[in-house]
Amino acid sequence: MATKFTPLHDRILVRRVEESETTRGGIIIPDSAKDKPQEGEVISAGKGKISEEGKVRPLDVKEGDRILFGKYAGTEIKLDGEDFVIMREEEVLGILSGAAKKETAGARK
Repeated sequence: MATKFTPLHDRILVRRVEESETTRGGIIIPDSAKDKPQEGEVISAGKGKISEEGKVRPLDVKEGDRILFGKYAGTEIKLDGEDFVIMREEEVLGILSGAAKKETAGARK
């Protein structure tokens, strides 16, 4: 990524992870029938949420984490021709550990 983007406060920048294009039975799923993936990789994260006392609470997610998020979470943006989602940490449903590496949405050509 040529442009350096740093989210503010408790926001994170996420690259969606592509799902398989075929089913186990070998049926190819067309793009029009696929849902947007709800799994992604954290590209960058803000410093943390500021509490009412003025203290910064660091985020639980960090760069490189694989996460699950809601279907309608975040705002889609385009940086350097690549699609990303920017969302608040509270929209993250969980962190995946030991997940098999899948192809990211923008990495495939």
